[in-house]
Amino acid sequence: MGKILVTGATGNVGSHVVSQLAEAGLDVRAFARRPERVPAGVEAVQGDLTTPGSLEPALKDVESVFLLWPGFSVGNAEEVVEAVARHARRVVYLSANVPGTDDTHYAAIERLIRRSSLNWTFLRPGGFAVNTLGWAEQIKQGVVRWPYGEASRALIHEKDIAAVAVHTLTSAGHNGAAYHLTGPAELTQIEQVRTIGEVVGREVRWEEQPIEEAREQLMAAWGEPAFVEQALTTWGSFVAAPERAVDTVQRLLGRPALTFRQWAEDHAADFR
Repeated sequence: MGKILVTGATGNVGSHVVSQLAEAGLDVRAFARRPERVPAGVEAVQGDLTTPGSLEPALKDVESVFLLWPGFSVGNAEEVVEAVARHARRVVYLSANVPGTDDTHYAAIERLIRRSSLNWTFLRPGGFAVNTLGWAEQIKQGVVRWPYGEASRALIHEKDIAAVAVHTLTSAGHNGAAYHLTGPAELTQIEQVRTIGEVVGREVRWEEQPIEEAREQLMAAWGEPAFVEQALTTWGSFVAAPERAVDTVQRLLGRPALTFRQWAEDHAADFR
C-alpha cells in the first residue's frame, strides 16, 4: 500500500486517523499547520490548505489522501482538489450529512471531487459528539444554557469517524461510496447534558436559551451569517424530526459504534 497523506492531522478526527494508521504500521504522512503536535515517529509536513503551494511537497509519492477542509466556505478548494488529483490516486473526503441542502460548502467540494480524476469516498457524519465540548465551561458551573433542548441526534464519536476513514483508505470496495455515519442511539440535548453530568458526577441543569440570543452568540464566534442560520435551522429541525441512528459503523467495522456515554467517559477530564 502506498503512502497516505492525512490533512487536518492534529484535529479531532485527523489526529485519530494518523494514530490508527501509524499503529497499523502503514506509511502515513501528516499535513498540519503545527507539525510539532504530530506524534513522534510520524512523518510531518507543515502547511495549510488555504495556501495550496504548501500542499505540493506533502503530496510527493502519495497514493491516497484523507481530506478535511478547513472553514465554512469553498475558498480555493478547486485548486487543492486539482493538486491532489495530479499526485494521488484516491481521496477520502470528510464531508457532512446536511439533510435537504445542496448548497453547502460540503456539497460543493464533493462536486469538485466527483469531477476530478480521483477515485473517491465521502464520509458524511451527522452530529459530532465532540461538539458538546462547547458546553464544558457551563457544565462546570452546573447549568447549560443553549437552544433546542429537545433536539435529538445520534452523535458519533470522533474515533469512529477516524476508524471508518482508515478502513476506507486501506481496503477495497469503497470507490464512489458516500457513507452516512452516526452514533448508535438518539439522545436529546437535555439527555446529552444529563449523561455528561452523570459521568463526571455532577448534577447539571438545562436552561433553554432564546434563539435570538443564541444567534448573536454564534455570530460572535463564527462570523458567518449563512452558516449560523443553517446551523440554527438544522438544530431546530431535530426537535420534530430527530436525527436517526444508522448502522454504517457496525456494517463497515464489524463492531457497534461507540456510545455517547463512552465518548463522555473518554472526555470526562474536559468537563471537570
